[in-house]
Formats: sequence, C-alpha cells, structure tokens
Amino acid sequence: MTTETVTPAQALVIGAGPAGLMAAEMLAQAGFAVTICDQKPSVGRKFLMAGKSGLNLTKVEAADPFMSAFTDAKAPLAPIIAAFDNDAVQDWAAGLGQTLFTGSTGRVFPTVMKASPLLRAWLVRLAEAGVQINTRWRWTGWQGAGVTFDTPDGAQTLQPDVTVLAMGGASWARLGPDGQWAKLLAPDHPFTPFAPANAGIALDWSPHMVAHFGSALKGIGLKSGKYRSRGEALISAQGLEGGGIYTVSRGVREGHPLMLDLLPDQRVETLAEKLEQPRGKMSMANFMRKTLKLDTAKIALLQEMARPLPLNAKALARLLKALPIDHTGLRPMDQAISTAGGVRFDAVDETLMLRARPGVFIAGEMLDWEAPTGGYLISACLATGRWAGKHAAAWAGKT
Repeated sequence: MTTETVTPAQALVIGAGPAGLMAAEMLAQAGFAVTICDQKPSVGRKFLMAGKSGLNLTKVEAADPFMSAFTDAKAPLAPIIAAFDNDAVQDWAAGLGQTLFTGSTGRVFPTVMKASPLLRAWLVRLAEAGVQINTRWRWTGWQGAGVTFDTPDGAQTLQPDVTVLAMGGASWARLGPDGQWAKLLAPDHPFTPFAPANAGIALDWSPHMVAHFGSALKGIGLKSGKYRSRGEALISAQGLEGGGIYTVSRGVREGHPLMLDLLPDQRVETLAEKLEQPRGKMSMANFMRKTLKLDTAKIALLQEMARPLPLNAKALARLLKALPIDHTGLRPMDQAISTAGGVRFDAVDETLMLRARPGVFIAGEMLDWEAPTGGYLISACLATGRWAGKHAAAWAGKT
C-alpha cells in the first residue's frame, strides 16, 4: 500500500507590514505553504518606526465612535473590524507575550512601548508555522498566471494558488510603502489617487519663532471644516506637528481654514472680562501671560499669526478662541504618517478579492480608507489583513 504525499497549496503575500504578516498567519493556520515577499532588506520597517514613539495598537472605545473614525470607509470596514475588534487586537498581542496598558484617552500600548519585541515574537511564530520570507523582492506584476519579481538573483516568477497584496500606501517610502505598485494596478482597477493623511501643517515662520521650535502647544482646540480635535501641537522648524494637528489635517487637505482655540476651557465673555482689566505698564504679552495664564509658546503663535493684536478686549478674546493659521498647506505626502487613496472598495468584493482578478486579495493601506492616529490605523491594518487572509484561504480551498 502506497501513501500519497499531499503538497500544501501555495499562498503568496506581498508586503511584510502588519496587514501582510496577519494575512500570512491566517493562511498558514489554514494549512497553506506561505511565502511572504517584501522589497526591503527586513520586514515591518514602518511598524517598527511607529513604535519608536510608543506603539499605539488600538483604542478602548465603543464600536460606534471607533468606527466613526473611518468616515467614508465606515460601511465597508464595519464587518471587517467587527471580526477583529479592539478587544481582539489586545488578545492577539497578549498571545505574543506582550503586556499592555491603556492610557487616559483609551489608547492601548505595549508596556515596553516598543514594536520590536512584538514583531520578534510574531516572526518566530510565523517561522514555526513554516512561513518563508523573501526580502529584497520587488513585485513587478503578472506574467500570465505567474507573479513576477525583481530580486538580488535576477527576475523570479512564482505560481501561487492565491495571493494577498499588502504593500502599504505611499508615505515613508524609505521604510517600504512607496506606492509604486499603483502603476501596476491603477490602470485596470478602480483607484483613488494618493493624498497625505495625518500630516503636519507647513508654515513659513518669521525669525522670532525660531526660539520656540520644539515647544508644545498644550491643551488647545483645533478645527478645520467638520474635523475637530482637542490635544497638543508641536511647533517645529517646518510648521505644526502632533496628534491634534493630524486629526484635523484632512480638513486642511479638503481646503478648509485651520483654526486654533488657545484657551478651550474659557468662554469669550470670560476672557474679555479678564482682558478689560487695567494692565498698567505691562506689555500685552506679559499681561496675557499673567492674566490669562497663557504660556510663551501660545503668545508667540498668537503674535505670529495676528500681529498687531486688536486693542479691543472682546476682539482679542475672539481671536484667542479662533486663531486662523496662515499656512502653506500640508507637509509632503512622503512625510505624512499615512495616506488616503488606494484601491477603491468597489474594485473588491466583500472578501477583499479584486473583482477583475480572482484569487488576488487586497489588505491594509493599499485600500482606499483613512483614519486619524490613536490606534485606528494599526487596528484596521491588522483587521483587513486577517480578513483577506482568511477569505483567501477559503477561496483557494473551493477552487
């Protein structure tokens, strides 16, 4: 009696960020022989960079407000994120040996704050599942049913049974996601052009602002169009950065003015009453510092944007509550934390498979969605990777 050897079906994942690694894990769990190809010399480079300032994995938040962060993509992403929600992300990280903590705003981080321990543990688990990783393999398209690459050993072609594309958006190109894949996909699949998301605001500062580079504007309100934020902004040589700015940067991208509320906990009337007090021989800057408890960074920004300041107390109070920022637009896309645009959801079916190319699934920032920082980005990358990987396995199992 002879025993027949069964060769596992071949699955290919292109891109080794969180979406690609999660898709590979799902395919390996389903019994596939999985190969990951990434154009960089090592994997997870943007993931590691995100962890340098504290790896914000997800956010503890009810489902409705959590999903509202995804604005236009809320409907197609809802079932995908519901299948791997913020609780599931925390369980997954704990399963990789990571202890977590939740900050005062609901943001969830590994206790060590870094991404590297989690990534190392994840790669060990993938290796134990038999996942092969090819680095310095740049995807160049298809040749018939074959998937082609430029590699250190020349042109290579793989013949997978199913493929997941997870090559990221078009920011931080030096870390991998350069968006060059769009030249191969966009001509044949509905595609929204890339645009910067979670981007800093560019300003041409006057010399007097140099002394304030690196200073934080704490506890301010920000708005641009329908987008609102309450938090911090950092004054940098290039302009304004930070979580508060990133949350409203979409409004700036859409052409709305950027307004800052320097004292969001005080009403205009209260501020005007304080400003009507006699200031004697004090300069206006010193008077505002003492009377309003306005710090030097906020005073400097106020003077930079609105000098000469109005002498009327109520007019000055209104300005403090709605300071228009005279900027030159968003920082360049490659310097943005993430990108909007990508493969549109009408180009894929409910399983994230390309309608025009059966057997090819899309995950992560390659899809046309955006969200603010605060745990939403990594959550959605993990969730779409998991969804694409599971459905890719199911599709290949039926064919």
